[in-house]
Amino acid sequence: MTPFEIDWTPEAFETVRERVRAYEFAPAPPGEGWAMGCDPAFLREMRDHWLTHYRREEALARLNRYSQFRATIDGVGLHFVHLLGESGGRRPLLLTHGWPGSFREFWRVAEPLAYPSRFGGRSEDAFDLVIPSLPNFGYSDHPAETVDQARTADLLDRLMREVLGYRTYRAHGGDWGALVTSLLALRHPESLEAIHLTMVFPQPQGEPASEGERDWAARMREIEREMGAYRHLQGSRPQSLSWLVGEDPMRQASWIWERYHDWSDRRTRPFEAVFTPDELIDTAMIYHLTGAFHSSIRYYSEAARKGLRQLKPGERIEVPTAFACFPGDPLHPWPPRSYAERGFAVSRWTEMPYGGHFAALEAPGLLVTDLREWARG
Repeated sequence: MTPFEIDWTPEAFETVRERVRAYEFAPAPPGEGWAMGCDPAFLREMRDHWLTHYRREEALARLNRYSQFRATIDGVGLHFVHLLGESGGRRPLLLTHGWPGSFREFWRVAEPLAYPSRFGGRSEDAFDLVIPSLPNFGYSDHPAETVDQARTADLLDRLMREVLGYRTYRAHGGDWGALVTSLLALRHPESLEAIHLTMVFPQPQGEPASEGERDWAARMREIEREMGAYRHLQGSRPQSLSWLVGEDPMRQASWIWERYHDWSDRRTRPFEAVFTPDELIDTAMIYHLTGAFHSSIRYYSEAARKGLRQLKPGERIEVPTAFACFPGDPLHPWPPRSYAERGFAVSRWTEMPYGGHFAALEAPGLLVTDLREWARG
């Protein structure tokens, strides 16, 4: 376990800026907006912000805000944030991101979770936070043989118990982080006190058993037809996408930002009000400068190849599981609770008033409150 600090050299930063400046926009019919992909007007605004307002020193200060480390486990180097809060190491909480997220995704919730008394909360609600970069992502290693979600769960359990010395811990995740957290509970139940998820992932076995479940399944099929192209491509031909985007930061960013737009809760506010330009560019820079754009999308093909997206016959996660149901996720609308109970020992089911796929960024206050109340139980 060695201290780690992100450092983009001025030369590397300027190279990215030159590529952003040189980006040539493809033809796009006027007025189409987001209907057929990333909105050209939004993309031009983001390029202008990247070139005129995005500063290297400010970005590095944001990304290095909390203490970070690296540790090698079973030959894989893992990058992680370790934020010792007011709990003094007594209430460890593992926070795991997905794609196209990163450890940076939890910046809005980290301090309120670790230091609640600074935000009008109770010090006894504080957590000791561990926020890793998934293998294949960010500043963790990107092995030539992609680390799948099951092995990721094994690595994170060893990080928590063997490297950091926690006997037991709690874990939260969304997107791939939900799958990894669920696999932690399935493979290492003795390590976990409870888990907290923002997706039902992996999916339970069996056909829909009620009218509500059948309606949800029909809606999911429709969403898959409308929005599932990215998943099919990354799950079957990730290298084709790598060839298309190459090492162009704008091409990579447009693919990533389209996901942030399409999966966020925009029912009551425009996309530009959900995330800040610096949050979106920070994420694009992490993927670009580490080469993680190419390695991370193979997480999809590896999950497909190993059949990890669904519980196997007879499997059920018996670790107490809380679900925080954010209603504005266009990609993953929530199923009836009965569906989740087939595969999970559901101990808590909270229906939120707003928020989408990126809960820690879109509804940080709601997520913090739910995690605190869940941990009290």
